[in-house]
Amino acid sequence: MKRLKGTIVSDKMNKTVVVEVSRLKKHPKYERRFRVTKKYKAHDPENKHKIGEIVVIEETRPISKYKRWRIVEFAVPEGK
Repeated sequence: MKRLKGTIVSDKMNKTVVVEVSRLKKHPKYERRFRVTKKYKAHDPENKHKIGEIVVIEETRPISKYKRWRIVEFAVPEGK
């Protein structure tokens, strides 16, 4: 199962949060590194996670039309 770490950017839906995952990508020709972000809808069955929290999400079976991820654990940010 794939696991990704990201920040919650929206918690307005019932039992669903939007997690933004960013990663560094290198330009194929110029080799400059730049940040790429992608948003995933993740299942939060108890509605306990809030905006700004850093969480780990895991790929799972399709829960709805756009939800294919679920929150596994609360991740502590580096340096704290």
